Amino acid sequence: MTLIATKNTKFLVLLGDGMADLPVPELGGRTPLQAARKPVLDALARRSVCGMVRTVPEGMPPGSDTANMSVMGYDSRLYYTGRSPIEAVSMGIRLADDDVAFRCNLVTLSGEPAYADRTMIDYSSDEIPTDVAAELIREVERRLGGDGVSFYTGKSYRHCMVWSGGPLETRLTPPHDILTRRIAAYLPEGPGSERIRILMETSAGFLEELPANRARVAAGHRPANSVWIWGQGTRPKVPPLADRYPLRGSVISAVDLVKGLGICAGLRVVEVPGATGTLDTDFEGKAAAAIAEFASGQDYVYLHVEAPDECGHRHEVDGKVRSIECIDGRVAAPLLDWLERNRVATGEEYRVLVLPDHPTPLALRTHTSDPVPFLLFASDRVGTERAATAYDEEACARTGCFVAEGHTLFGSFVEGTL
Repeated sequence: MTLIATKNTKFLVLLGDGMADLPVPELGGRTPLQAARKPVLDALARRSVCGMVRTVPEGMPPGSDTANMSVMGYDSRLYYTGRSPIEAVSMGIRLADDDVAFRCNLVTLSGEPAYADRTMIDYSSDEIPTDVAAELIREVERRLGGDGVSFYTGKSYRHCMVWSGGPLETRLTPPHDILTRRIAAYLPEGPGSERIRILMETSAGFLEELPANRARVAAGHRPANSVWIWGQGTRPKVPPLADRYPLRGSVISAVDLVKGLGICAGLRVVEVPGATGTLDTDFEGKAAAAIAEFASGQDYVYLHVEAPDECGHRHEVDGKVRSIECIDGRVAAPLLDWLERNRVATGEEYRVLVLPDHPTPLALRTHTSDPVPFLLFASDRVGTERAATAYDEEACARTGCFVAEGHTLFGSFVEGTL
Protein backbone atom coordinates (compact mmCIF):
# COMPACT_ATOMS: atom_id res chain seq x y z
CA MET A 1 0.00 0.00 0.00
CA THR A 2 1.31 3.45 -0.94
CA LEU A 3 1.60 5.75 2.06
CA ILE A 4 0.66 9.43 1.79
CA ALA A 5 3.50 11.82 2.58
CA THR A 6 2.72 13.85 5.72
CA LYS A 7 6.11 15.29 6.71
CA ASN A 8 6.46 18.77 8.20
CA THR A 9 2.81 18.95 9.22
CA LYS A 10 1.10 18.59 12.60
CA PHE A 11 -2.45 17.19 12.67
CA LEU A 12 -4.93 17.94 15.47
CA VAL A 13 -8.42 16.48 15.79
CA LEU A 14 -10.35 18.34 18.51
CA LEU A 15 -13.56 16.48 19.23
CA GLY A 16 -16.26 17.86 21.52
CA ASP A 17 -18.38 14.81 22.26
CA GLY A 18 -22.07 15.47 21.63
CA MET A 19 -21.57 19.22 21.03
CA ALA A 20 -24.16 19.43 18.25
CA ASP A 21 -27.77 20.02 19.25
CA LEU A 22 -31.19 21.28 18.23
CA PRO A 23 -32.52 24.80 18.91
CA VAL A 24 -33.13 25.13 22.66
CA PRO A 25 -36.04 27.24 23.99
CA GLU A 26 -34.07 28.22 27.09
CA LEU A 27 -31.40 29.67 24.77
CA GLY A 28 -33.85 31.73 22.74
CA GLY A 29 -34.14 29.15 20.01
CA ARG A 30 -30.38 28.88 19.55
CA THR A 31 -28.28 25.74 19.84
CA PRO A 32 -25.57 25.57 22.53
CA LEU A 33 -22.93 26.06 19.81
CA GLN A 34 -24.72 29.24 18.72
CA ALA A 35 -25.23 30.47 22.27
CA ALA A 36 -21.70 29.79 23.49
CA ARG A 37 -19.09 32.54 23.42
CA LYS A 38 -16.32 30.92 21.38
CA PRO A 39 -14.23 33.61 19.65
CA VAL A 40 -11.37 31.25 18.81
CA LEU A 41 -13.40 28.65 16.93
CA ASP A 42 -15.61 31.26 15.28
CA ALA A 43 -12.56 33.11 13.96
CA LEU A 44 -11.06 29.84 12.76
CA ALA A 45 -14.28 28.94 10.94
CA ARG A 46 -13.94 32.09 8.87
CA ARG A 47 -10.58 30.80 7.58
CA SER A 48 -11.48 27.13 7.13
CA VAL A 49 -13.40 24.65 5.05
CA CYS A 50 -16.65 24.16 6.97
CA GLY A 51 -19.61 21.91 6.39
CA MET A 52 -21.65 19.01 7.70
CA VAL A 53 -20.61 15.37 7.96
CA ARG A 54 -22.57 12.20 8.62
CA THR A 55 -20.44 10.38 11.18
CA VAL A 56 -22.91 7.56 11.90
CA PRO A 57 -23.46 5.22 8.93
CA GLU A 58 -27.10 4.85 8.01
CA GLY A 59 -28.70 1.92 9.81
CA MET A 60 -26.13 1.85 12.64
CA PRO A 61 -26.78 3.01 16.21
CA PRO A 62 -25.63 6.59 16.96
CA GLY A 63 -23.15 5.66 19.65
CA SER A 64 -19.86 7.31 20.52
CA ASP A 65 -18.24 4.05 19.41
CA THR A 66 -19.42 4.03 15.79
CA ALA A 67 -19.11 7.82 15.53
CA ASN A 68 -15.58 8.17 16.94
CA MET A 69 -14.48 5.22 14.83
CA SER A 70 -15.77 7.12 11.80
CA VAL A 71 -14.00 10.35 12.80
CA MET A 72 -10.75 8.37 13.19
CA GLY A 73 -11.10 7.28 9.59
CA TYR A 74 -12.53 3.76 9.97
CA ASP A 75 -15.70 2.54 8.30
CA SER A 76 -17.81 1.23 11.19
CA ARG A 77 -19.67 -1.06 8.81
CA LEU A 78 -16.42 -2.98 8.30
CA TYR A 79 -14.70 -2.80 11.68
CA TYR A 80 -17.30 -2.33 14.41
CA THR A 81 -17.77 -5.38 16.67
CA GLY A 82 -19.45 -3.73 19.66
CA ARG A 83 -18.79 -1.01 22.20
CA SER A 84 -17.62 -2.87 25.27
CA PRO A 85 -14.76 -4.81 23.66
CA ILE A 86 -13.20 -1.50 22.63
CA GLU A 87 -13.37 -0.35 26.25
CA ALA A 88 -11.96 -3.70 27.35
CA VAL A 89 -8.88 -3.04 25.20
CA SER A 90 -8.30 0.22 27.08
CA MET A 91 -8.72 -1.55 30.42
CA GLY A 92 -6.06 -4.12 29.49
CA ILE A 93 -8.48 -7.06 29.38
CA ARG A 94 -7.34 -9.86 27.10
CA LEU A 95 -10.32 -11.19 25.17
CA ALA A 96 -10.34 -14.69 23.73
CA ASP A 97 -12.02 -15.29 20.38
CA ASP A 98 -15.17 -16.62 22.06
CA ASP A 99 -15.33 -13.97 24.80
CA VAL A 100 -18.16 -11.47 24.67
CA ALA A 101 -17.55 -8.20 26.51
CA PHE A 102 -20.42 -6.14 27.94
CA ARG A 103 -20.47 -2.62 29.37
CA CYS A 104 -21.47 -2.74 33.04
CA ASN A 105 -22.72 0.60 34.35
CA LEU A 106 -23.22 1.36 38.01
CA VAL A 107 -26.62 3.09 37.92
CA THR A 108 -29.16 4.60 40.27
CA LEU A 109 -32.68 3.16 40.07
CA SER A 110 -35.74 4.24 42.03
CA GLY A 111 -36.75 2.13 45.01
CA GLU A 112 -39.95 0.23 44.08
CA PRO A 113 -40.06 -3.34 45.48
CA ALA A 114 -40.34 -4.99 42.07
CA TYR A 115 -37.22 -4.48 39.94
CA ALA A 116 -39.19 -4.01 36.71
CA ASP A 117 -41.22 -1.20 38.29
CA ARG A 118 -38.17 0.93 38.95
CA THR A 119 -37.14 4.06 37.01
CA MET A 120 -33.71 4.92 35.62
CA ILE A 121 -32.72 7.89 37.77
CA ASP A 122 -29.03 8.24 36.88
CA TYR A 123 -26.87 6.21 34.48
CA SER A 124 -23.71 7.36 36.33
CA SER A 125 -24.65 7.09 40.03
CA ASP A 126 -23.83 10.78 40.51
CA GLU A 127 -20.53 10.38 38.61
CA ILE A 128 -19.33 7.90 41.23
CA PRO A 129 -15.58 8.20 41.92
CA THR A 130 -13.43 5.39 40.57
CA ASP A 131 -12.06 4.32 43.95
CA VAL A 132 -15.56 3.90 45.38
CA ALA A 133 -16.78 2.17 42.22
CA ALA A 134 -13.85 -0.24 42.33
CA GLU A 135 -14.88 -1.36 45.81
CA LEU A 136 -18.41 -2.03 44.59
CA ILE A 137 -17.34 -3.88 41.44
CA ARG A 138 -15.01 -6.10 43.48
CA GLU A 139 -18.02 -7.12 45.54
CA VAL A 140 -20.06 -7.68 42.38
CA GLU A 141 -17.32 -9.98 41.09
CA ARG A 142 -17.14 -11.83 44.42
CA ARG A 143 -20.89 -12.45 44.57
CA LEU A 144 -21.86 -12.73 40.90
CA GLY A 145 -18.69 -13.76 39.05
CA GLY A 146 -18.07 -17.36 38.00
CA ASP A 147 -19.39 -19.91 35.52
CA GLY A 148 -17.76 -18.05 32.66
CA VAL A 149 -18.65 -14.53 33.82
CA SER A 150 -16.15 -12.00 35.21
CA PHE A 151 -16.43 -8.34 36.18
CA TYR A 152 -13.63 -5.79 35.71
CA THR A 153 -13.21 -2.30 37.15
CA GLY A 154 -13.07 0.64 34.75
CA LYS A 155 -13.46 4.31 35.60
CA SER A 156 -16.25 6.08 37.46
CA TYR A 157 -19.51 4.35 36.52
CA ARG A 158 -18.13 2.58 33.42
CA HIS A 159 -17.07 -1.05 33.95
CA CYS A 160 -16.87 -4.29 32.03
CA MET A 161 -18.34 -7.79 32.20
CA VAL A 162 -16.83 -10.61 30.14
CA TRP A 163 -18.83 -13.75 29.41
CA SER A 164 -16.87 -16.63 27.92
CA GLY A 165 -18.94 -18.02 25.06
CA GLY A 166 -21.66 -15.47 25.83
CA PRO A 167 -24.44 -14.38 23.47
CA LEU A 168 -24.17 -11.57 20.95
CA GLU A 169 -27.84 -11.33 19.99
CA THR A 170 -29.24 -10.22 23.35
CA ARG A 171 -31.28 -7.03 23.00
CA LEU A 172 -29.86 -4.60 25.53
CA THR A 173 -30.52 -0.88 26.05
CA PRO A 174 -27.99 1.86 26.96
CA PRO A 175 -29.03 3.33 30.33
CA HIS A 176 -28.44 6.91 29.20
CA ASP A 177 -31.19 6.39 26.61
CA ILE A 178 -33.88 5.75 29.22
CA LEU A 179 -33.36 8.39 31.90
CA THR A 180 -36.58 9.08 33.86
CA ARG A 181 -38.27 6.04 32.27
CA ARG A 182 -39.61 2.88 33.90
CA ILE A 183 -37.18 0.10 33.05
CA ALA A 184 -39.71 -2.71 32.44
CA ALA A 185 -39.78 -2.13 28.68
CA TYR A 186 -35.99 -2.01 28.45
CA LEU A 187 -34.92 -5.12 30.34
CA PRO A 188 -32.81 -7.72 28.47
CA GLU A 189 -34.52 -9.83 25.83
CA GLY A 190 -33.39 -12.65 23.56
CA PRO A 191 -30.53 -15.16 23.96
CA GLY A 192 -28.88 -14.97 27.39
CA SER A 193 -31.37 -12.40 28.65
CA GLU A 194 -32.50 -14.45 31.63
CA ARG A 195 -29.02 -14.71 33.08
CA ILE A 196 -28.23 -11.05 32.45
CA ARG A 197 -31.45 -9.96 34.08
CA ILE A 198 -30.72 -12.18 37.11
CA LEU A 199 -27.28 -10.58 37.44
CA MET A 200 -28.82 -7.10 37.34
CA GLU A 201 -31.61 -7.88 39.78
CA THR A 202 -29.32 -9.73 42.18
CA SER A 203 -26.89 -6.81 42.25
CA ALA A 204 -29.77 -4.54 43.26
CA GLY A 205 -30.37 -6.78 46.25
CA PHE A 206 -27.01 -6.05 47.90
CA LEU A 207 -25.29 -3.01 46.37
CA GLU A 208 -27.25 -0.31 48.21
CA GLU A 209 -26.43 -1.82 51.62
CA LEU A 210 -22.67 -1.94 51.09
CA PRO A 211 -20.69 0.48 53.32
CA ALA A 212 -19.35 2.46 50.37
CA ASN A 213 -22.88 3.13 49.13
CA ARG A 214 -24.22 3.94 52.56
CA ALA A 215 -21.43 6.49 52.97
CA ARG A 216 -22.32 8.11 49.63
CA VAL A 217 -25.98 8.39 50.59
CA ALA A 218 -25.01 9.93 53.93
CA ALA A 219 -22.93 12.48 52.02
CA GLY A 220 -25.93 13.42 49.87
CA HIS A 221 -25.03 11.43 46.75
CA ARG A 222 -27.15 8.98 44.81
CA PRO A 223 -26.36 5.32 45.49
CA ALA A 224 -25.02 2.91 42.86
CA ASN A 225 -27.83 0.46 43.54
CA SER A 226 -27.73 -1.77 40.45
CA VAL A 227 -25.48 -2.83 37.63
CA TRP A 228 -26.85 -2.30 34.13
CA ILE A 229 -25.44 -4.51 31.39
CA TRP A 230 -25.36 -3.51 27.70
CA GLY A 231 -23.14 -2.83 24.66
CA GLN A 232 -21.87 -6.36 23.97
CA GLY A 233 -19.33 -7.34 21.33
CA THR A 234 -16.27 -9.40 20.46
CA ARG A 235 -12.59 -8.55 20.20
CA PRO A 236 -12.12 -5.70 17.68
CA LYS A 237 -9.95 -6.10 14.59
CA VAL A 238 -9.07 -2.55 13.58
CA PRO A 239 -6.00 -2.09 11.36
CA PRO A 240 -3.42 0.37 12.69
CA LEU A 241 -3.37 3.89 11.30
CA ALA A 242 0.24 3.39 10.24
CA ASP A 243 -0.96 0.98 7.54
CA ARG A 244 -2.30 4.05 5.69
CA TYR A 245 -0.37 7.09 6.92
CA PRO A 246 3.16 7.46 8.33
CA LEU A 247 1.88 9.31 11.39
CA ARG A 248 3.09 8.99 14.95
CA GLY A 249 -0.11 9.62 16.85
CA SER A 250 -1.49 10.04 20.36
CA VAL A 251 -4.98 9.96 21.85
CA ILE A 252 -6.05 12.07 24.84
CA SER A 253 -9.36 11.24 26.51
CA ALA A 254 -10.88 10.45 29.89
CA VAL A 255 -13.08 7.78 28.32
CA ASP A 256 -12.04 4.12 27.98
CA LEU A 257 -13.99 3.81 24.73
CA VAL A 258 -11.94 6.47 22.94
CA LYS A 259 -8.68 5.29 24.47
CA GLY A 260 -9.49 1.75 23.35
CA LEU A 261 -10.12 2.95 19.80
CA GLY A 262 -6.81 4.76 19.92
CA ILE A 263 -4.98 1.63 21.07
CA CYS A 264 -6.60 -0.37 18.26
CA ALA A 265 -5.42 2.30 15.81
CA GLY A 266 -1.87 2.11 17.17
CA LEU A 267 -1.96 5.49 18.90
CA ARG A 268 -0.16 6.29 22.14
CA VAL A 269 -2.58 6.79 25.05
CA VAL A 270 -1.82 9.85 27.16
CA GLU A 271 -3.18 9.91 30.70
CA VAL A 272 -4.04 13.36 32.03
CA PRO A 273 -4.42 13.67 35.81
CA GLY A 274 -7.69 15.45 36.52
CA ALA A 275 -9.32 14.39 33.25
CA THR A 276 -12.78 13.28 34.37
CA GLY A 277 -15.00 13.28 31.28
CA THR A 278 -17.30 15.85 32.92
CA LEU A 279 -17.51 19.64 33.19
CA ASP A 280 -14.96 19.62 36.03
CA THR A 281 -12.30 18.01 33.83
CA ASP A 282 -8.86 19.60 33.56
CA PHE A 283 -9.29 21.38 30.21
CA GLU A 284 -5.90 23.11 30.51
CA GLY A 285 -4.28 19.78 31.38
CA LYS A 286 -5.61 18.22 28.19
CA ALA A 287 -4.32 21.10 26.08
CA ALA A 288 -0.93 20.95 27.79
CA ALA A 289 -0.74 17.20 27.20
CA ALA A 290 -1.47 17.68 23.48
CA ILE A 291 1.20 20.37 23.22
CA ALA A 292 3.69 18.09 24.98
CA GLU A 293 2.91 15.29 22.52
CA PHE A 294 3.50 17.56 19.54
CA ALA A 295 6.68 18.96 21.11
CA SER A 296 8.00 15.44 21.68
CA GLY A 297 7.77 14.67 17.97
CA GLN A 298 4.27 13.25 17.55
CA ASP A 299 2.62 14.19 14.25
CA TYR A 300 -1.01 13.61 15.18
CA VAL A 301 -3.13 14.13 18.33
CA TYR A 302 -6.75 13.05 18.73
CA LEU A 303 -8.04 15.14 21.64
CA HIS A 304 -11.46 14.07 22.91
CA VAL A 305 -13.55 16.11 25.38
CA GLU A 306 -16.56 14.31 26.86
CA ALA A 307 -18.18 17.13 28.84
CA PRO A 308 -20.76 18.40 26.28
CA ASP A 309 -22.15 14.89 25.88
CA GLU A 310 -22.57 14.38 29.62
CA CYS A 311 -24.38 17.73 29.90
CA GLY A 312 -26.65 16.75 27.01
CA HIS A 313 -27.63 13.49 28.67
CA ARG A 314 -28.38 15.33 31.91
CA HIS A 315 -30.30 18.18 30.25
CA GLU A 316 -27.87 20.70 31.73
CA VAL A 317 -28.39 23.60 29.36
CA ASP A 318 -26.01 26.07 30.99
CA GLY A 319 -23.47 23.31 31.53
CA LYS A 320 -23.42 22.38 27.86
CA VAL A 321 -22.88 26.01 26.84
CA ARG A 322 -20.07 26.35 29.42
CA SER A 323 -18.42 23.13 28.25
CA ILE A 324 -18.21 24.50 24.69
CA GLU A 325 -16.82 27.80 25.97
CA CYS A 326 -14.19 25.85 27.92
CA ILE A 327 -13.20 23.89 24.82
CA ASP A 328 -12.79 27.19 22.96
CA GLY A 329 -10.92 29.21 25.56
CA ARG A 330 -9.09 26.58 27.58
CA VAL A 331 -8.26 23.98 24.92
CA ALA A 332 -8.42 25.42 21.40
CA ALA A 333 -6.84 28.78 22.27
CA PRO A 334 -3.58 27.50 23.81
CA LEU A 335 -3.26 24.70 21.26
CA LEU A 336 -3.67 26.96 18.24
CA ASP A 337 -1.29 29.48 19.77
CA TRP A 338 1.38 26.80 20.18
CA LEU A 339 0.86 25.36 16.71
CA GLU A 340 1.20 28.81 15.13
CA ARG A 341 4.32 29.68 17.16
CA ASN A 342 5.81 26.31 16.25
CA ARG A 343 5.07 26.95 12.56
CA VAL A 344 6.88 30.29 12.69
CA ALA A 345 9.84 28.79 14.55
CA THR A 346 10.23 25.51 12.64
CA GLY A 347 8.30 25.83 9.39
CA GLU A 348 5.98 22.97 10.33
CA GLU A 349 2.51 23.59 8.93
CA TYR A 350 -0.55 22.34 10.79
CA ARG A 351 -4.09 21.17 10.14
CA VAL A 352 -6.94 21.22 12.63
CA LEU A 353 -10.23 19.31 12.43
CA VAL A 354 -12.93 20.35 14.93
CA LEU A 355 -16.23 18.49 15.22
CA PRO A 356 -18.53 16.49 17.50
CA ASP A 357 -18.88 12.75 17.06
CA HIS A 358 -22.70 12.98 17.07
CA PRO A 359 -25.41 15.29 18.39
CA THR A 360 -26.66 14.83 21.97
CA PRO A 361 -29.75 17.06 21.97
CA LEU A 362 -30.70 18.42 25.37
CA ALA A 363 -34.39 17.89 24.58
CA LEU A 364 -33.85 14.18 23.87
CA ARG A 365 -31.08 13.45 26.40
CA THR A 366 -29.58 10.85 24.07
CA HIS A 367 -27.60 10.59 20.84
CA THR A 368 -28.96 11.04 17.34
CA SER A 369 -27.46 10.14 13.96
CA ASP A 370 -27.96 13.57 12.38
CA PRO A 371 -24.99 15.12 10.54
CA VAL A 372 -22.69 17.31 12.60
CA PRO A 373 -20.79 20.54 11.80
CA PHE A 374 -17.09 20.32 11.06
CA LEU A 375 -14.30 22.84 10.68
CA LEU A 376 -11.12 21.94 8.77
CA PHE A 377 -8.26 24.44 8.94
CA ALA A 378 -4.97 24.20 7.07
CA SER A 379 -2.27 26.75 7.94
CA ASP A 380 -0.84 26.64 4.42
CA ARG A 381 -4.23 27.24 2.75
CA VAL A 382 -5.95 30.05 4.60
CA GLY A 383 -9.04 31.52 2.97
CA THR A 384 -11.73 29.49 1.25
CA GLU A 385 -15.10 29.99 -0.36
CA ARG A 386 -16.44 27.26 1.94
CA ALA A 387 -15.68 29.19 5.11
CA ALA A 388 -18.46 29.76 7.63
CA THR A 389 -19.38 32.93 9.47
CA ALA A 390 -19.18 31.01 12.78
CA TYR A 391 -18.69 27.49 14.03
CA ASP A 392 -22.20 26.15 14.58
CA GLU A 393 -24.77 23.90 12.94
CA GLU A 394 -26.56 26.57 10.91
CA ALA A 395 -23.48 28.43 9.67
CA CYS A 396 -21.70 25.22 8.65
CA ALA A 397 -24.77 23.89 6.85
CA ARG A 398 -25.01 27.13 4.83
CA THR A 399 -21.65 26.45 3.13
CA GLY A 400 -23.26 23.58 1.22
CA CYS A 401 -20.29 21.30 1.89
CA PHE A 402 -21.57 17.87 2.92
CA VAL A 403 -19.57 14.68 3.56
CA ALA A 404 -21.93 11.72 3.35
CA GLU A 405 -19.41 9.04 4.35
CA GLY A 406 -17.96 10.21 7.64
CA HIS A 407 -14.93 7.93 7.64
CA THR A 408 -13.66 9.61 4.46
CA LEU A 409 -13.29 13.00 6.15
CA PHE A 410 -10.13 11.89 7.97
CA GLY A 411 -8.44 11.03 4.69
CA SER A 412 -9.35 14.44 3.27
CA PHE A 413 -7.99 16.02 6.45
CA VAL A 414 -4.63 14.26 6.26
CA GLU A 415 -4.24 14.40 2.49
CA GLY A 416 -5.51 17.96 2.11
CA THR A 417 -8.02 17.06 -0.57
CA LEU A 418 -11.16 18.78 0.69
